[in-house]
Amino acid sequence: HTMFEMLGNWSFGDYFKKDAIDWAWELLTKVYGIDPHRMYASIFTGDEKENLARDLEAADLWKQHLPEERIILGSKKDNFWEMGDTGPCGPCSEIHVDIRSEEDRKKIPGKDLVNQGHPLVIEIWNLVFIQFNRKMDGTLEELPAKHVDTGMGFERLCMVLQGKTASYDTDVFSSLIAFTEKHSGIKYTNQYSVEAKSDMAMRVLADHIRAVSFTIADGELPSNSGAGYVIRRILRRAVRYYYTFLNIKQPFFYKLVGVLASYFEGVFPELTLQKEF
Repeated sequence: HTMFEMLGNWSFGDYFKKDAIDWAWELLTKVYGIDPHRMYASIFTGDEKENLARDLEAADLWKQHLPEERIILGSKKDNFWEMGDTGPCGPCSEIHVDIRSEEDRKKIPGKDLVNQGHPLVIEIWNLVFIQFNRKMDGTLEELPAKHVDTGMGFERLCMVLQGKTASYDTDVFSSLIAFTEKHSGIKYTNQYSVEAKSDMAMRVLADHIRAVSFTIADGELPSNSGAGYVIRRILRRAVRYYYTFLNIKQPFFYKLVGVLASYFEGVFPELTLQKEF
């Protein structure tokens, strides 16, 4: 996705690892009803160079919810979050869900596929425990107050809750794809092969209209430099895809704005307010 929605929660010196983990588990399993037997959690395994110990606190807290074999040790690359070269940072704990079929799950255990790029064993939530400050010289100092910053992928969550194997098959994108299908006269066949060019084009439009519309509504205009050039390239790519693969030779992309704006009316009214623009 060129744009995705992020859900999450913050704590500034209030709750820390215990509440973040307990509440995440409660929300996912009790409220959303995700099968706990399909879930895995990763914890920071430590880093000798940084003199950082394994996050045993997070591991012990996860043991209240998961068997030890479904608590995965993660490297600094996967399980230590930093906002930049300096500033607040700390270990994190990712929550993964295995949405493969029962048959596939019997062949290879999900724990072997966590963070291995498998499209159906996916991270849906990252709980970041901000407990250090990275100084200019690269050293870490303990923060006097500990913070929590979590990020959950909305589109991925929808995949899991709606029993889909791709985010484009969820209702997040279905109205946009259906609109393009109707106006192009080409049927969307839900294929993900390289040869299925028209399907690919419809997914490109559904994704790109979100990125372009939201960014313009937030004040960034297409231009030939910086962030504006990113928007311009995304816009051009969308046009190229419908012109080439959907045989639409007249301006079309703008027609998707109305569909998008009505979908997000109660969440992001800026789209409706600036629809004509």
